[in-house]
This record gives sequence, structure tokens and C-alpha cells, in this order.
Amino acid sequence: MKQDALPIDSLVKDAIASAARPRKIWEIRTEEQSYAFLKDNNIAEKNRYGQKIDLIEHTEKKFPVGRSMFINENPAVGTNPNRNKQHGFFFTADNCIGCHACEAACAEKNETPAHLAFRSVGYVEGGSFPDYKRMNISMACNHCDDPVCLKGCPTRAYTKHTEYGAVLQDPETCFGCGYCTWVCPYNAPQLDPVKGQVSKCNMCVDRLEVGLKPACVSACVGNALDFGVIEKIPEGREQARVEIPGFPSPEITRPNIRFQQIKELPDEMKRTDSMPLKYHKDEKGRYRPAIDQKKGQARHWNLQRLSSRENPLVLFTLAAQASVGAFALQFVGAQLGLAGFAEFAQSAMYAPLAILNFLLVSFGLFMSTMHLGKPKRFYRGFNNLRHSPVSREGLGIAIFIGFLGLHILFSLPGNTLVQSLVSGLFGIDLGIWADAAKNPARAVGVLALLGSAAGLYYMYRCYRIKARPFWNHWQVGTAFVGTALSLGSLLAGAVTLATLGLTGQSLQGAALVFGCTLALGLLIEGVGHVAHARDMGRAEHEGGASYYIQSTTFGHTFTLRNVLLGLNLALACALLASMVFNGTGFFTLLGWAAVAAVAVTTSVIGRALFYVLVIPTTMPGAFFWKNKGFEDHARDIGLANLPQVGVAPLRHYP
Repeated sequence: MKQDALPIDSLVKDAIASAARPRKIWEIRTEEQSYAFLKDNNIAEKNRYGQKIDLIEHTEKKFPVGRSMFINENPAVGTNPNRNKQHGFFFTADNCIGCHACEAACAEKNETPAHLAFRSVGYVEGGSFPDYKRMNISMACNHCDDPVCLKGCPTRAYTKHTEYGAVLQDPETCFGCGYCTWVCPYNAPQLDPVKGQVSKCNMCVDRLEVGLKPACVSACVGNALDFGVIEKIPEGREQARVEIPGFPSPEITRPNIRFQQIKELPDEMKRTDSMPLKYHKDEKGRYRPAIDQKKGQARHWNLQRLSSRENPLVLFTLAAQASVGAFALQFVGAQLGLAGFAEFAQSAMYAPLAILNFLLVSFGLFMSTMHLGKPKRFYRGFNNLRHSPVSREGLGIAIFIGFLGLHILFSLPGNTLVQSLVSGLFGIDLGIWADAAKNPARAVGVLALLGSAAGLYYMYRCYRIKARPFWNHWQVGTAFVGTALSLGSLLAGAVTLATLGLTGQSLQGAALVFGCTLALGLLIEGVGHVAHARDMGRAEHEGGASYYIQSTTFGHTFTLRNVLLGLNLALACALLASMVFNGTGFFTLLGWAAVAAVAVTTSVIGRALFYVLVIPTTMPGAFFWKNKGFEDHARDIGLANLPQVGVAPLRHYP
């Protein structure tokens, strides 16, 4: 037995020793070719944006030289002399043959599933037979000087390293909100709906540490891709441009990629994916986006396509805005002593209305949490209050909920219904604390009001995204404020007027206030929609493309929303005029009930359109890959059920 045990003990010891030894950063193959190794010299001091390429100097030596990146938990430090210089990709479009070898190498190294790709190849085409030309574009993360993904991420899953200037992302820290995929102009971060997290290109820093270029560069058979210290043009190349047909404005993030494209191209280049965009050459030789009405002008309903992954956010924004508006109107009206408001604040129904607001905004926050890929990690959303509007929005709403809860608590001693209930059950007279609780209730009510204002403002800021021009318009603010006023008026008005009517008090004063704020909300929202339609209808960018889809694919739905909104505003104004001259009667209240039903309908339709229409400023896709039209078709016919097709499932968390 002892002789049999010895080999087992030896194996165990070897296994322990092997586990104790750090894994190699990267294994260099014995047959590695010379083109796979980094070769940089004569480095420039600054890039074209005036930023120092030496990142230690750029950060004023806040970080040490020779810091370990702990790749594979190995503390070793690479010997690359340019380790602390900003590196980037160089792409020669004339050389790219669209073989997708770079995609395959990246997918193999990073073991990505079929529906994700850190690097992808798309193309644009132009000309006519026989002089028909295609330009292929290979794109991954550009490890930007000003990474908006880093600033937008609420969990701080992103880090801009002084080592190679790599922007690295930790999928384990990420909780899958997908906001980085919204703000990135290049579609670099990839949201995996299966794992519920984002991941992206890591610049192959493990290969860089041992002197090798990234896997995609080494695999490129046409010498289209190269890599090195930025602004150092590689051998065999002449240009280092920051623009190419289909590439978004470099001013958004200052990306670390340089292009060469010398061969003559037609004046108009078209995308073959479903995005209604093409690119026109201007007088300076630069290609600018233009609307491509590839689907004609036919108008459709497409009500089934109003549903999207963002449905929880539709409910969150509407519920939160309605709750904020209802609380603000009732609380401020009571503090100002407006007719009907002060009486309602003294009634037994004030606390139930506050509780209803609390439940409504809590429901909205719950839906927002369930939108996450990892709902259990919701608390990480406060990690980036310094930069992320998502973190600030969440904090504002949390402050509103917290102080609203305290406001409810301090309002209970003065509530006659609660007084009777507690007295009957426990024999305790809460009335003796009613006066003492008024000032604290007022104070926390003011704090709740401030929190709601902050939450609403940063909710608006979340959508002012340069990479999504359809959203990057002040109309987002009018839509959110208008919804808060209109839906808030409906909620608070329904409870307040019902209470006043049942207690035999006058409805006129409160009804006029609620009617005016509701009409004002509809007017504000309508003005925003008119201005937005005017600006997007004239725009020659992705925002204009979104407007084209809104007017065609969802044309009838869009018209219905606009007509209902206009008619609702007219009906609200007519009801207000009737109330001024004839008072508040049964038919007037019936009219307001109709206004309420239409307002809710238009709000839901409008908010659903808001999310499904937006087109990001991303690189062109191909006929199958990175083509939303093909993805929708594959889901419609069941082809998406085959994982090898590469169409991600619609679910957004495990």
C-alpha cells in the first residue's frame, strides 16, 4: 500500500507546485514570424490632438513606471521599452480583402461565443458595373484618449491604463446595464445577453507584454492591419488619417486608430446592412453621412416591433416621472396653500397618495434593476458618481424614494385614518405627535423634492449621447418634464378630486390647477416633438436616419401618437375653458377621464418609439454580420435559434 501511495503523493505535490507557479503571460511560439513582433522607434512626443504619447508624462507621473498588470495573476512586467506609450491600430483599407481572418483570430484567442465579436469586418460599396468598388473596414476597440465608455459606466468596470494606453474592461465588475454600448461610437463594447455582462477587445496586452502584436494584426493576410505606438506610421504606409467612409467623428472620443485609403472611390458609398445611411464625398474629399431611403416612403404600423430589450426602461422612466410629478404637484400645492390642496393635505387620503407615489417609483426602479444583466449586483450602480449620469440618476431616484418614505412616516401621526386604526388596535393616541411631526414631514418632503429633481435631470443627461444623435437633442428634456407634469397631474388629480368630491368640498380650484399643469405638460411635450421632427427631418446623420424609419417603418404609429397628442391638448384646453365659465360638472370630469386615457396611451407609444428608433454612430456592417435587418429576419423565421448563425437571443439576463 505504501508503494502505491508514493506516486499519488508525488503527483499531488507536483500539482501543488504547478499551481503555485504563476502562469506565463503569453507563450511565444517557436515558429513565430518576424512580422508578429512590435517594432517601434523614433516615437513622436504628442499625438495629433496635442496629448503626450508618453502616458507617464501625460499623467504627470502619478503612476509608477514598471507597474505590473498581473496578467494571468503573473506579477512579471514586460520589457517593451515603449510600454508606457499610447499604442493604437493602423488600418490600410486598400489592402483589406474581407477574409475575416482578424475576426477569427480574435474569436479564437478570446473564446467569444458566436453572437459576439470584439473585432468585426463590414464594408461599403459604390459605383456601377463594371467599375463597382467595395471598401472593407475592420474595427475593434480604439482605446481612445477620452473613452466615453469609462465615463459612462456606472460600475467603474473600465480602466484606462498607462501601460500601452489600453482601455480594459472587467466583465466580472460589470452588471450588464449596457450603457457603455450606448455611448461608444464604434460598437466596441459587446453586451452578452446570455451571461448578462459586457466584454470587449483588451488590446491583447498579454501578447504586447512579450513583444507581440495583437492576434488580429498577426493574422491579417493582406497586411491591412498593423499596430504600434500611435502616430508612428508603420513601414509600407503613407497616411495616418482619422477619417474614412463610415467612420464616426473622431472628435467624440479621440480614437487611437489611423487609416490609409489611397485608391479612388466613387463619390457615393452605400451600406449593405439595413441602416438607411450612405456616404457622400464633400468638396474637401471627406465622406459625410446622408439618408439612404432604401425602403421607399411606404408607411407601416409595425406595432409588434415597438417591443424591445428596453421595455423595462420604458416602464421605469414613465413610472418614475409620473411619481415625481404627482408628488411635486401635491406637496408644493399644499405648501403654497392652494385651494383644494391644503384641504387634501389634511385629509386621510394624503398619506395613501404618497404611498401610491412611493410604490410607483419603487416599481419603476425595480423594472430598471431587472433590465440589468446581473440584477443582484444593482448596488454597483453607485460606483461612478464622479462621471456617470447613470450613477447620478440612480442616486437621485434613491434619495427621492428614501425621503419620500420618511415623509410618509412623519405624515402618519396626523392622518385621521391611521389615528383611528392605531387607537382601536393598540389604544395609542397618535394625535399627540401630529403637531411635532409636521416640521420633520415638511423638511424631508423638501429633500425628497430635491432628490426627484436631481434624478429627473440626470435621467435626461443619460440620453444626451453624441453617439446617438436621435437622442442628443433638448427634446428629451421636454419629453421627460412634459410626462412628469401630465401623468403626475393625472395621478395626483384623480386621488385629490375624488377625495374632495366624496367629502363634499369644492373641486373647482384644484381641478383648474391640475388641468393647467396637465395641459402645460402636453404643450411642453408637443413643442419638443415639433422641434425634434424639424431638426431630425433636416439632418443628414444617424438622427435623420432614425427619423426616416420613424416616418416609414413606424409611420402610422408615429402619426397616431402625434394626432392623439394634438387632440388631447385641444380637448384639455376646451375642458379648462368650460371649467372657467361653467364650473366642474360630471361631463367635465368624464372629459378629463378621456384625456387621462389618451395621455397614458400616447406616453407609452412615444416612449417605446424613443427606444426602438435610435440608430448609433457605428461602423457599417455586412449583409449578414452586424446587420439589424438580418437579425430581425432571423428571429422572425426561427433561424436565430441556431447558435452558429450568430444572432443573440433577446433575453437580457440569465
